[in-house]
Amino acid sequence: MGNNIEIKRTGEYEWRIPRIGNMKVDAIIYASEKLIKDMQKDITLQQIKNVAMLSGIQKYAIALPDAHQGYGFPIGGVAAFDINEGIISPGGVGYDINCSVRLLKTDISIKEFLKYRHKILETIFRNVPSGVGRGGRTRITKDELKDVLEKGAKWAVDQGYGKEGDWKKTEENGCMGDAKADEVSEKAIQRGLPQLGSLGAGNHFLEIQQVDKIYNEKIARAFGISYEGQITIMVHCGSRGLGHQVASDYIRLMEKEYGFKHLPDRELINAPIQSKLGERYYRAMCAAANFAFANKQMITHWLRESFNGVISCKIDVIYDVCHNIAKIEKHEVDGELKKVCVHRKGATRSFGPGREEIPEMYREIGQPVIIPGSMGTASYLLVGTKKAEQISFGSTAHGAGRVKSRAAALREFRGNEVRSELAKKDIEIISTSWKSIAEEAPQVYKDCLLYTSPSPRD
Repeated sequence: MGNNIEIKRTGEYEWRIPRIGNMKVDAIIYASEKLIKDMQKDITLQQIKNVAMLSGIQKYAIALPDAHQGYGFPIGGVAAFDINEGIISPGGVGYDINCSVRLLKTDISIKEFLKYRHKILETIFRNVPSGVGRGGRTRITKDELKDVLEKGAKWAVDQGYGKEGDWKKTEENGCMGDAKADEVSEKAIQRGLPQLGSLGAGNHFLEIQQVDKIYNEKIARAFGISYEGQITIMVHCGSRGLGHQVASDYIRLMEKEYGFKHLPDRELINAPIQSKLGERYYRAMCAAANFAFANKQMITHWLRESFNGVISCKIDVIYDVCHNIAKIEKHEVDGELKKVCVHRKGATRSFGPGREEIPEMYREIGQPVIIPGSMGTASYLLVGTKKAEQISFGSTAHGAGRVKSRAAALREFRGNEVRSELAKKDIEIISTSWKSIAEEAPQVYKDCLLYTSPSPRD
């Protein structure tokens, strides 16, 4: 696996694969000793080494602490490419485009919530469609879906699913402006039509949480976190079958156009950013990202309805972050501010204070960073830093990375047993299948505690 790759320790939590052979830059891995050993169990290190061989890559290829084997790029992989000489790769974005997380705050405490927990969970489970192949509650036309693809969360709010403040606290204001619905295939449209407003399956989840510990009161207050014991809600989902089809379509088109001879791995198929095909993929990817934004916005609306059908409360968005995305951004490279295309595959943007991309209400403190844990471990709300911009193109981990495949999880765990173990910790779970619970057992994930700092400022 990754054990035969030369790797040098260059810091307490930094490792480097030196540039060799066809590598154009070094590869850098941010991990503890335990985490680096986990990465060596699969081909994560080989994959990030391969990324370092791609045309136009800037500074270095990066693997974050939650990195594990993926398609092309490792999940938890980051790379920035020169806008003129670089490439864009569906394998560097992922199949579930903008599979990402929204965090909501409520004005109720854990004590109030527990009085109604089971009823609230059942109401949410009834109102928010979830499960493999499950469609949404709303039926829309093809023309309406094209509006979704170009307007994102704003479309949902315009249709009555939420309020303006929701998309204002969403990355990109809930809309990737370069999206073009016409670059999305008819097959992708057909897959997306019945799925808008649905959670999906796999590692997608909707979780009700309580604030366990506040480390920085000033930042917490800025995000609307007022006290320990406050109830929050986390939603993780993406662009469903539409995004998957966009990835599949453009992988095939790029394979036909460019072939594999110049690649270290055929899964890293790509197109020059400035090529016609590269531009088409970028616009289609943006459209799929907008589908995901609208998807979470509609789920937010039904969450509010579900809670308020049981207990009167206020629910507001803290922030909504992107994963599985490529973005055109400006970063310092060799002392020069440069426009690059940053691929974040299973990674979260973590810009520090002052960046114009951050919503105005958070700009002085930095971008909210949301790192969800597994079903049995804590999640984290952090803040981006200037240091992250310097060392990782403003990127950080996106969640609890897997250490076991879904197939391995099914061999080792039973869904009913996982549910019973969680119940012993006073964690209640509702799912469409025992299989899904077994595949997402806490033991198949790393604990985010292994790679989060005790202070959001560190």
